[in-house]
Amino acid sequence: MSPTPHLNELGEFLKARRAELTPRAVGLPDSPGPRRVAGLRREEVARAAAISTDYYTRLEQGRMPASAPVLEALAQALHLDADQRRYLFGLAGKETAKPRRRALQKVQPQLRRVLDDLTTTPAVVMGHRMDVIAWNPLAAALITDFSAVPEKHRNYVRILFTDPAMRTLYADWKAVGRTSVAQLRMAAAKYPDDPRLAALVGELSVRDPDFRRWWAAHHVAALSVGTKVLHHPVAGELSLDWDTLSASTDPDQQLVVWTAEVGSPTHDGLRILASWAAGRHLSDAPSSDAPPE
Repeated sequence: MSPTPHLNELGEFLKARRAELTPRAVGLPDSPGPRRVAGLRREEVARAAAISTDYYTRLEQGRMPASAPVLEALAQALHLDADQRRYLFGLAGKETAKPRRRALQKVQPQLRRVLDDLTTTPAVVMGHRMDVIAWNPLAAALITDFSAVPEKHRNYVRILFTDPAMRTLYADWKAVGRTSVAQLRMAAAKYPDDPRLAALVGELSVRDPDFRRWWAAHHVAALSVGTKVLHHPVAGELSLDWDTLSASTDPDQQLVVWTAEVGSPTHDGLRILASWAAGRHLSDAPSSDAPPE
């Protein structure tokens, strides 16, 4: 099977990162007069990585693979961060990766118990393509009633881009959207042969110009930690810290929790939201233990 699709993706990623850098950012002198290309020239990247310009050009054009030492040199030359470096190496390894059938993910029992015990902390379990495979009542009250979303559409990124309420819920929806696209692209590099992930990207690229533009930018990020401000219709403004925990029995399952400092207005808002959710009997709403087929 031809590795061309994987090499093309690697080339596009290199090109996108090259366009973001200036000569000064990598310690090169500014050239006199206007530059014909955005960012660095190919020969400047090649020089910084100690490879020939012809070799680098072929990499960008998807015409040849790169060795691990060359990838490492390019990562340093392009000032890639840890997530981008991991993504670059993942792309380069696609040509030897054999497609494999992935079994349906079911939430790990340990995570299910933790989820059920978190009565005052919103939490969800996400699968490898950011499918929401389990959640607690407070997460449903905070984000959306996941049980009302068809299983085949129960994906965090899809909900973020297709549910109009998300654009008012998140104070900085564009920042949240860009980050989610970067996280999805990281998953796409790890699972290049996942047809459902490819279909999701295709659907959102057609439906949403923001998604299409951010996907084309080739930014990558891991699902880790951060802070998000929400304008909740019941609890008001909430500034929530979010963190992720991976299941040791299935690293592709991650428990995402939203927390606030005790005594803060956001912590009080979560308590109000928990009471509201209990009053609406959201604790009896069904939850899913597996994403769609």
